[in-house]
Amino acid sequence: MMSAEFSGLHQSDPANRARLRWRARRGLLENDLILTRFLDAHEESLSDAEVDAFSRLMDLSDNALMDLLMARKEPEAELDLPHVHALVQRLRQA
Repeated sequence: MMSAEFSGLHQSDPANRARLRWRARRGLLENDLILTRFLDAHEESLSDAEVDAFSRLMDLSDNALMDLLMARKEPEAELDLPHVHALVQRLRQA
């Protein structure tokens, strides 16, 4: 079970959903395509923990994000969290 900090943050707020989609727009086309395809397929069903993980990934530079998406690196430091690892695995399959 996820902690209460994640409850009700995303799905109930259209502004948060729009902000997430805006943050997914990236300078590297490859990142943009992967993230957009993932959001097109899963945005409405994302849990708040997944939204938190996605937001954390959006704080990365394009090159660092691409390294994670292409499995050249794994989440580390402040990203070394179970829900971030789980989302990275889902994004790699997108």
